[in-house]
Amino acid sequence: MNNEFKGDIEIILDNENISKEIEKNNAKAEDLLKDKKKMERFLERLERKLSLIPVAGKYLSDVPVLISLVKAYVDKEYIDIPIGTIIAIVGALIYVLSPIDLIPDAIPVIGYIDDAAVLAFAYKLVHDDVTEYKEWKEAKNNIINNG
Repeated sequence: MNNEFKGDIEIILDNENISKEIEKNNAKAEDLLKDKKKMERFLERLERKLSLIPVAGKYLSDVPVLISLVKAYVDKEYIDIPIGTIIAIVGALIYVLSPIDLIPDAIPVIGYIDDAAVLAFAYKLVHDDVTEYKEWKEAKNNIINNG
């Protein structure tokens, strides 16, 4: 990768730029959270897109957990979480699904760098809440499996 292009990517992936991209989606996230059917369709589309990404890498590996958390929240199964956390997660997921990216997804491999960066940034913001959800889910599964 040439140095000029690498410098452009570093500017795009600056935390401030990423934060702005997530914040742009807050209103959309709030609207999705109000409509369970729209949210379900959104999450299905997201899962399909993620299955097409050739290299998920460590930044995208927790996306299924984030999707599960949002589903559990929408289904009112798991609501012991700040609404700001849910909005940040959904905002980041909207960005990943959006065809309008800082770096177009059509560019092989590099096109997913911004998606991974947005998810990594959002995950850093909500890490503790996601960890609590994972613990809750594991405890719930243990209860189900152990009767």
